[in-house]
Amino acid sequence: MDIREITEDELGGWGRALDLGFMRPDAAPAPEARRAVFDPGRSLGAYDGERCVGTFRSFATELTVPGGAVVPADAISNVTVSATHRRRGLLSRMMARDLAAASERGDAVAILIAAEYRIYGRFGFGPATRCGGLEIDLTRAGGLRSVPGAEGGRIDFATMEEVRKVGPALFDRYRRTQPGAIERSEATWRLRTGDLRGSIGDWKEPFVVLHRDAADQVTGMLTYSVADVWEGKRPDCTLVVHDHLALDRATAVALWRFAFSVDWVRRVEVRDIAPDDPLPLLLDDPRAARATERSGDFMWVRVLDMTAAFGARTYGAPGRVVFAVSDPAGYAEGRWALETAPDGSGSCTRTADPADLALGVGALSSLYLGGETVSRLTAAGLVEELVPGAAVRADLTLRTPDRPWCPDMF
Repeated sequence: MDIREITEDELGGWGRALDLGFMRPDAAPAPEARRAVFDPGRSLGAYDGERCVGTFRSFATELTVPGGAVVPADAISNVTVSATHRRRGLLSRMMARDLAAASERGDAVAILIAAEYRIYGRFGFGPATRCGGLEIDLTRAGGLRSVPGAEGGRIDFATMEEVRKVGPALFDRYRRTQPGAIERSEATWRLRTGDLRGSIGDWKEPFVVLHRDAADQVTGMLTYSVADVWEGKRPDCTLVVHDHLALDRATAVALWRFAFSVDWVRRVEVRDIAPDDPLPLLLDDPRAARATERSGDFMWVRVLDMTAAFGARTYGAPGRVVFAVSDPAGYAEGRWALETAPDGSGSCTRTADPADLALGVGALSSLYLGGETVSRLTAAGLVEELVPGAAVRADLTLRTPDRPWCPDMF
């Protein structure tokens, strides 16, 4: 079977294979949306004769790392193999081709969201961020505590056209404060605002409010919908938060206070929230915030360039740790010395020195953004401590003030 880059003219058949692979044969065609994200050379198809039986797409993005720097990343999406052609090595061939191209381009890492846990570890990926939602019972919460809000700020509803104008710049500032965040493309904003229609479900216009500070600068945005439910003559509505962006804590508080004050709403459901977001502690009764079933691993990372990846982020303590990394694909294979300075900067170079820790590239990739600990992976048998105390030293080095979080599905 042939693995090849598809042309724009082949998007129709490729899209049908994608929908079959994701078990949605009734999905409405979305040719305009697929053309909007089509990047020549980065969409692969597996073909049995003229029939497309496997799909694979990647796109360029930036990944924010601890400290606020960004690294070039190969974002992998739309991966399917038809049920009729499983266990024939098609995914392995497409993945190997894409990672080789990413390495040649100079991408520091590859990223993806794993539908199934056991697939991507064999390609060197490791879970690096988590997702999780909250459901807040407003009748129990007692509102927000008396926390200072934004002085002189204001909140106004925005049209979808306004969101397309101000949203990209706001998010670009926000993502550089959140390790694990990636860029949002123009096509993403068009899909989020209904200017471009995808094939999954019917798009419904959400409510969007913008927060402006005293200088009339946009510092936050809240996107939500309301499930309009009544019991007899009593409202029992749920406000569902789809996006909450704030450049500072005062703006975040102001937007949450607004969400909790909407008429008829008895519950607020936050679909996904950063693991270190203090929202529950802002409530008068934090027990009113209950974790939803959406919790789990989310974005997976695969380190491709050790020097570029680990040289870009900052660190929690000065020191030196030598990793012996096993990588069957070869990109991160070898012994690497991570040396960090008191100012938080660091460098990662090859070394012949004895290793402190031995691990696979998947485990190393899980540690990269600071969302996992060396000690925990050692206890799980995924890291071997070669020098006593090395796991604790490495954890002090790799620690971050906030755990990573990726707010976007891709």
